[in-house]
Amino acid sequence: MRMLLSKRLGRAAFAAFMTAAIPVGAQVTGDAAFSQVEKGRYLAVLGDCAACHTAPGLPPFAGGVVLQTPFGDLVAPNITPDPETGVGRLSLQDFQSVMSKGIGKGGYHLYGAMPFTAYTKVTAQDNAAIWAYLQTLEPVKNKIEPNQLPFPFNIRASLIGWNLLNFTQGEFKPDPAKSPDWNRGAYIVEGLGHCGTCHTPKNLIGGDKNSQFLEGATLQGWFAPNITADPHKGIGAWSEDEIVQYLKTGANRFDIASGPMAELVEKSSQHWTDADLKAVAVYLKAGRNGEAKAPSPLPAGDKLMIAGQAIFADRCMGCHLSNGAGVPKLFPRLAEAPLVNAGDPTSLIRVVLAGSRAGATEAVPTGPAMPSFAWNLGDQEIAAVLTYVRNSWGNAAAPVEAKDVATLRKTLAP
Repeated sequence: MRMLLSKRLGRAAFAAFMTAAIPVGAQVTGDAAFSQVEKGRYLAVLGDCAACHTAPGLPPFAGGVVLQTPFGDLVAPNITPDPETGVGRLSLQDFQSVMSKGIGKGGYHLYGAMPFTAYTKVTAQDNAAIWAYLQTLEPVKNKIEPNQLPFPFNIRASLIGWNLLNFTQGEFKPDPAKSPDWNRGAYIVEGLGHCGTCHTPKNLIGGDKNSQFLEGATLQGWFAPNITADPHKGIGAWSEDEIVQYLKTGANRFDIASGPMAELVEKSSQHWTDADLKAVAVYLKAGRNGEAKAPSPLPAGDKLMIAGQAIFADRCMGCHLSNGAGVPKLFPRLAEAPLVNAGDPTSLIRVVLAGSRAGATEAVPTGPAMPSFAWNLGDQEIAAVLTYVRNSWGNAAAPVEAKDVATLRKTLAP
């Protein structure tokens, strides 16, 4: 986008365009306008806006990504500056209202799938920069009907009550007792990065269980793992450098990103500045649950463990090794891995059934892949091998149930 703007507009024409396009009280011209847009471009990457607003085969930010919720489907809108089907008729004040209040132009309430509950913490200055960047996008005519929920969930008036229960408006306020890195990390994780949207458990009406912030949640057939400082289920055993490495490359000695997380690394976090990566690591390392203790594993003589060990030796040991150590940057480590120890084994079941491929990054251009075992392992066999993995090499977690494997298998069936 930066190169495109430079080629099409030139610096002088670009400055004139931005002076007219940004509805900000103060005049913004020349290098200041360019810097404002460049800041907004980076913030849009930091917030991973493309993940929801750029559908495969469509131009950037033209919308169309289907967001599956327990209540039905919502579709991310077109946020290019097209005046008829995009945001071309919105003002900066309208955009600020969307981000900080979850209220669209005309006063209608947005659904929580648009994470305004996190974006409310974004500063007005950062919102103005994002808005300036959006104005430079190529307008795309692509009409979207975002609300595809069935009755009664399609009635937006119900969101007034939802907000009362689940939404606290207000910009992020730095904690003077914490370091600048911690505060910047908190601003990203709690605000623009909206990490809790995936990693925080949800209540019955889809709001965040804030008392369990970042303790992991299941969505769209994946389990977004615990990323608190819990040393067993979370990332408490990871160093700051290992958190940075994971966000930058999608891999470290503990894990290789897959599914939605691989997409986030590919499209967003690999492009963050080193300073922001460090800040997020500082904040997460100082998080909750650092004193959590691991439960006792199943005994090696358990019948599921015996069966699972035999399957692991036959199907898994060639890549993940007999001690579960894996191969760095190639095959994930299973020993003492947070996702393996998670309370919810959904993601583990999924990768065994469907396979997975890590996203490509600048640091790791060709991501590793795992084949599907759905064709030659039954539900009970998958339950047994995962139970063995979850209770070996320092791991300890509840057995996997064959019925849960069968349910997910049906969900994934074409």
